[in-house]
Amino acid sequence: MSDGWGRKAGWTVAVLGLSALTGCGAPGEGGFGVGDMLLTGGATLAPAQSAESRDVYCPTVDVVDGGAALQVRGGGEAGSIRSQVALGELARECVGQPDGTTLVRVGVEARALLGGGGSAGRYDVPIQIVVKRGDTVLANRSRRVAAAIPAGETQTTVSVVEEGIVVPAAYANDFVIQVGLGNAAAGRRRG
Repeated sequence: MSDGWGRKAGWTVAVLGLSALTGCGAPGEGGFGVGDMLLTGGATLAPAQSAESRDVYCPTVDVVDGGAALQVRGGGEAGSIRSQVALGELARECVGQPDGTTLVRVGVEARALLGGGGSAGRYDVPIQIVVKRGDTVLANRSRRVAAAIPAGETQTTVSVVEEGIVVPAAYANDFVIQVGLGNAAAGRRRG
């Protein structure tokens, strides 16, 4: 028969054990306890890493000359427009990394429209995204997206999000983002 003392002693040992694992001192005091040793595998704390920062240089997205729309001619009447693709909303996000680089993400929306000579179906939307500083190209990404226009409809919208573009620390405060349909973005910039 238990007198309850054994259970109380067991709880006390468990609470003391948890206290030892969590270390001494309040958070932020720089104490290093047994729990920290278990987490880091040693008697020293890992070096502190700087946090990501969204408060970095992030230029607007430029549309290059000739890159805002593509027209496909053919079909019924000679020279009639079969389809047209035009850029829609553009977005970007820049996140500063601990090493000084900037991680860029670019979002592009495009709208495919049927012309008089077009019919429902799938249309190819070629999107070019270029990040550069002067003549130095830091990233040149080409994406092809299929825009499916269902029967009875005349348009559809597609979107692309290009991630993982890294701007080196040396260029982090002076770069441009250019977007165009086709290969236009690799060329000129509209000012």
